[in-house]
Amino acid sequence: MIKLYEEAARCLLCKDPACTAACQKGCDPARMIRAVRFENNHGGAAYMNIEDCASCEGDCELACVHYDTPLRIRKMTEALPQKAGYPEVSLSTEFLGLQCENPFFLSSSIVASSYEMVARAFDMGWAGVVYKTVGFFKPEEVSPRFDALRKEGTPFIGFKNLEQISDVDLDENLKILHRLKVNYPNKIVVASIMGQNTTEWGQLAKLVTDAGVDMIECNFSCPHMKENGLGSDVGQNPELVSEYTKVVRKNSYLPILAKMTPNIGNMEIPAIAAINAGADGLAAINTVKSILGIDPETLAPRMATMGKSSVSGYSGKAIKPIALRFINDMAQCSSLKGVPISGMGGIETWSDALDFITLGCSNVQVTTAIMQYGYRIIEDLTDGLKRYMHRKGIVSVRDLVGAALSKIVSTDSLNRSSVVYPKFDLRKCVGCGRCEMSCADAGHSAISMKGGKPVMQPQKCVGCQLCGLVCPTETISVSARISKRK
Repeated sequence: MIKLYEEAARCLLCKDPACTAACQKGCDPARMIRAVRFENNHGGAAYMNIEDCASCEGDCELACVHYDTPLRIRKMTEALPQKAGYPEVSLSTEFLGLQCENPFFLSSSIVASSYEMVARAFDMGWAGVVYKTVGFFKPEEVSPRFDALRKEGTPFIGFKNLEQISDVDLDENLKILHRLKVNYPNKIVVASIMGQNTTEWGQLAKLVTDAGVDMIECNFSCPHMKENGLGSDVGQNPELVSEYTKVVRKNSYLPILAKMTPNIGNMEIPAIAAINAGADGLAAINTVKSILGIDPETLAPRMATMGKSSVSGYSGKAIKPIALRFINDMAQCSSLKGVPISGMGGIETWSDALDFITLGCSNVQVTTAIMQYGYRIIEDLTDGLKRYMHRKGIVSVRDLVGAALSKIVSTDSLNRSSVVYPKFDLRKCVGCGRCEMSCADAGHSAISMKGGKPVMQPQKCVGCQLCGLVCPTETISVSARISKRK
């Protein structure tokens, strides 16, 4: 049986897919593949008809422009779950007193940096935007300013950028913010602001309020805006966070989000300072300070400008676990109990978003995934979440917020008196020996190969499950939990 996700991962995700154009049966194979790629298999089934595909000569596969082997679209269709009706579930939710059609916002970045871009995103179904940070400071950008971390066959594990705040004149940005709200009154328009001193923070707060936005986000966290009193160095300083939040509060009646930096040990400290100073909610996380790597030929940092580079922001799927840790820390903090959180950091799929929501986020923001795949990912973000809620009998996004928090406990509270051993399905095993090697070199030498197949030695096995993680054929699963042998 074909592995759906692995096959979908091979797709080039074309803008104008030749496979769909070639289909003579009225199916949409490209849309199906994209749904599977974004973990929405049930949604993908809605675009195909297995009976039609069974009698088809594979025009879609013949048209596939993949540079190597065309995708096996008909086999993918066979492996899809049974087609289900479209779930009548509302994703409408409230955030800081504002009604949102769904919890998905564009985050403050290059993906939200012009009227035309945001309007297109709104038309596609995004509920709101945190517009690219505005300020009196107008940066001069470097070139290049983007790079990506790669591993094996994965071209985009994490993303590095040197993008700064908006390089558009402040007056023009204020006009754009006003125009967006006038033309899209049912969408949420958030102004992200960053000043260099107390006076600028106050002026910016008043200006964006007068522009008619719904909310203000105070950017205390950009990792490469450290000059002139800007960026994450502010977010690491609770006194400055408090001072700037107070002046924004003084100059605006709008809800205020304080955007937190992950470049700190304890995010709760500046977060508490922001809330005590008048912020209504928190946004986290911004990008993580990083150096992507060194070119071995030139010995210059990756993404070099004339042989030199700087510490800058890291984002994408790779930072999601870091983001979730900070979200949990703030949601669990007694001094921040009940404070609304807008979550971001590596969200690509509806299930990524669910992780943030169940750890306490009332909405989520997305950047890097849009840079990779376009605004169109909103289709599977919303459809996938709707189908999940329908399947679980959940009627409101609000019912999911913080639902997983009680299951995050201290390490000394975890059960240490029982164990789960690996379970081997030898029918799938190809005898590669990866499990034996990893267990010998990084585990407890509890696996040996006999007749080309793995055999576990229970007297040595501690149930760490490393073997299952490295198995390339999904041969190894988890057994039932049992008490440890005395």
